[in-house]
Amino acid sequence: MAENLMHALQYNSYGGGAAALKHVEVPIPTPNKGEILLKLEAISLNPADWKIQKGMLHPLLPRKFPFIPASDVAGDVVKVGPGVTNYKVGDKVVSLLHHFTGGGLAEYAVAKENLTVARPPEIPVAEAAGLPMAGLTAHQAVTHRAGVKLDGSGQQLNLLITAASGGIGHYAVQLAKLGNTHVTALVGLVIWILSKASEQTRFLTTKLPTVQL
Repeated sequence: MAENLMHALQYNSYGGGAAALKHVEVPIPTPNKGEILLKLEAISLNPADWKIQKGMLHPLLPRKFPFIPASDVAGDVVKVGPGVTNYKVGDKVVSLLHHFTGGGLAEYAVAKENLTVARPPEIPVAEAAGLPMAGLTAHQAVTHRAGVKLDGSGQQLNLLITAASGGIGHYAVQLAKLGNTHVTALVGLVIWILSKASEQTRFLTTKLPTVQL
């Protein structure tokens, strides 16, 4: 394989599920202004990825084919575009690729500098790759919608978080506990491994009696 090519998975039309993904060799993308090129170490699949591939989100996110899916990625910076000031070659980062461009199911991907954060070395790369979409959604819900101040400076709030065992919900519980917040979390029948972030959180389930943790 030529040095300027990379392996990737792409699909050429809506539908077909995983069987529609094709192994291809495509050019390694080049970062433009405000972008960085990542050598990917891990990615995570979001429900939006299969919904887009199935055509369910066509009115909102129409596709241009062929398309390389997946938007939640983690990897190493190998090249920076013009104007990039926050990252350099060798940095380990987590990034959210735009659903219009995708690109995660590949060896390399171009990410926006303003949709990228540094990955702390103590966070395993596979876990970090699950953060972008769910984590940002939870952050917006907790801080922008609910008004929680993550430094604990705001007024005390009582917050109900539904689907608290899901991807967004479990991040929302932990973020809310950073603020001056009493959290009631609604979950299904699941086994919780409690961390410090979930101490003094009240969990409600439709399967078990209400318990105070």
